[in-house]
Amino acid sequence: MLNIFPSIDTGTCAASVRNFNKEAANLSNTIVLCISRDLPFAQKRFCGAEGIENVVMLSDFNTGAFGKDYGLEMVDGALKGLHSRCVIIVDENGTIKYTEQVEDIVNEPNYAKALASL
Repeated sequence: MLNIFPSIDTGTCAASVRNFNKEAANLSNTIVLCISRDLPFAQKRFCGAEGIENVVMLSDFNTGAFGKDYGLEMVDGALKGLHSRCVIIVDENGTIKYTEQVEDIVNEPNYAKALASL
């Protein structure tokens, strides 16, 4: 599972990491990768303060290549250059089973639908 978002230091992004961390504790054969443009130490600080230990935090800070390569970089507005909010579920064979890119960046993803696709 890829949980992609702009910044861990926003309420909606933090909520998605908390939610998927909680759900991941009950999932077998599933890894939740949380990807943002945050600095790695900011991700580590958040996870330490929140007791987040069931997800893997990945930083695209240096180049933003992940967001650019997959068309997830916001191109205008106050969050220009950061990643849009997306959830992508990929099975063990590399087949994409579910995708969601929220319509408005302030919206949380549909957790139930994403988890149901696992």
